[in-house]
Amino acid sequence: MTESNAKHRSSFALTIILLLCGGLEPLETTTPAAAQEIDAKRVAEIAGLLSEKPAGFGVPIGNRSEWGKLAKDKSFAGEVSDAEKLMSEPIPDQPDDLYLDFSRTGNRTRWQRVSGQRRGRIPTLAVAECLENKGRFLPALEEIVRVLCSERTWVMPAHDAKLTNFRGEDVDIDLGSSALAWSLATADYLLADKLSPEIRRLIRENLDRRIFQPYRDMALGKRQKNWWMTGTNNWNAVCLAGVTGSALAIIDSRDDRAFFVAAAEHYSKSFLEGFTDDGYCSEGLGYWNYGFGYYVMLSEMIHHASGGKIELLQDAKAKQAATFGSKIEIINGVYPAFADCSISAEPSSRLMYFVSRRLGLGLRRWEQIDPISAGGSLYESMMYSFPNSATGTPPVPSDSEGPGIRSWFDQAGILICRPASKSTSRLGVALKGGHNNEHHNHNDVGSFVVILGDRPLLLDPGGEVYTARTFSGRRYESNVLNSFGHPVPLVAGKLQRTGSQARARVVSHNSTDDTDTLVLDISSAYDVPELKKLQRTFVYSRQGAGSLSVTDEVAFSQPCDFGTALVTFEKWQELPGSSLRIYDQKEALHANITATGAAFKITPDTIHEDLSARKEPTRLGINLTQPVTGAVIRVTLTPEK
Repeated sequence: MTESNAKHRSSFALTIILLLCGGLEPLETTTPAAAQEIDAKRVAEIAGLLSEKPAGFGVPIGNRSEWGKLAKDKSFAGEVSDAEKLMSEPIPDQPDDLYLDFSRTGNRTRWQRVSGQRRGRIPTLAVAECLENKGRFLPALEEIVRVLCSERTWVMPAHDAKLTNFRGEDVDIDLGSSALAWSLATADYLLADKLSPEIRRLIRENLDRRIFQPYRDMALGKRQKNWWMTGTNNWNAVCLAGVTGSALAIIDSRDDRAFFVAAAEHYSKSFLEGFTDDGYCSEGLGYWNYGFGYYVMLSEMIHHASGGKIELLQDAKAKQAATFGSKIEIINGVYPAFADCSISAEPSSRLMYFVSRRLGLGLRRWEQIDPISAGGSLYESMMYSFPNSATGTPPVPSDSEGPGIRSWFDQAGILICRPASKSTSRLGVALKGGHNNEHHNHNDVGSFVVILGDRPLLLDPGGEVYTARTFSGRRYESNVLNSFGHPVPLVAGKLQRTGSQARARVVSHNSTDDTDTLVLDISSAYDVPELKKLQRTFVYSRQGAGSLSVTDEVAFSQPCDFGTALVTFEKWQELPGSSLRIYDQKEALHANITATGAAFKITPDTIHEDLSARKEPTRLGINLTQPVTGAVIRVTLTPEK
């Protein structure tokens, strides 16, 4: 690791919460089927499957043989020194005024940075004590537990817009509170009687007041459910994992623990509903790592608690969702930044290792990694650093051939095209249909990404740095979240509209060894009464050096303006002969442009938004110079020779 584990841990909560976890309650993310009561008979059945005592991930500190082995692992080499450094540093102050910063300014970063530093002390100090077993890190650990338990609320400011949790009027459960609960419960399980009776009592009192009792009341219909309990995005899996993992690690009563498992079985079905039947995650790869990663931890925690008799991961839809990380790769370790995603996002190596081994996917590239790591949350580190159901599953005898020359998510309308294994082409593309009410939605029907070698020369620029605007009615004021920031048409001067009615209809999809052709009707994405036809045709060729042509055919009932666009972070230049060159220091694409109906001009615009990529993309508008009743614009992209 290039940074210390302490830094990794202190920034872990910030990284996940700031860049990955969602904002306010999204639209259209609930499923009516999840509104039923928890089945008492199922609770009784589960109780008979659970162990007598609670248990979390990892092994308690008293198992010196296992902790001795971990102490010799290079990933844990810096844990003790990192903890020593923490003991010499004061706990960062987190005054009420800092919590109120978001409600005043919409800034999420300032509070979350301090919160991440405070909460990140728990795993470093707990692991260091387990490794060393001398008691010297316990006072610092107990101090941070007292400080965290004295906070007004564990709910993040961005999730407490009305400040009802801050004022003590409500006790809700969110991404931050459930994660903190699981961290404290895991620390209690690992250290057990090494912690003072006062601290163990304090942890239990706070978990019961802030997590367990509110959740019981919601699950039993005694109060209104938090929306995520029947939500279909990452919140469902993350919060369920935190609540259930905490209960299984710390609640003595087997019957009580069984209730939490039964509720997780029930409500987690909603999370899987957020995937299309072909396993596509519309939240994007970063949120797959986060949301599905927590679903896997939830599944493993229940597997562990039930002695392997309850298997959430064996659900058919969960198995499909598990393949997303490998199928979404374009080429050479580059992935599309669809939805609120970073352009540098890639699958979590530990998650890929786990699902490949556990489900027999045969992904040798990922199975060769060492999953043991001190990084990340305490519970995640413990799950992957000690034996689990994946390490106990022998590898399948033969390697997987991988997704091959294409991945076709037919339910989602997403096509990934790759060169053949022995081809001279180095061109890979991601083509997006979909609709404009997806999770962490961008208005991007018809978007595409082009990779040459390992360089994303034309792309979706990814998500913005989250503020209050991001998850509000002003979301699409952002020129990277609305369609202006995507390589899609501008129709009669209008951007794409939001909503599930703005949807790409797959007219046809044809594939051969040499060519993939995808034809989309994207007219519904534009609220333009004069629009009679808007069809986008992608043709990807594997022949020679490879190519992609993008053809937009439009028809209006009366003359209207029309244009399309390319989006890049890289350099570009306009060339003679109706063409563009898009290039960086290693690679270059040639874009040949033809148009019928009118002449065109190139209109470059720098998009001034605060992106997670910390760059500003250029939108290269290809605009017809006069209104038309019909036109065809074709852009043919080929590697520069």
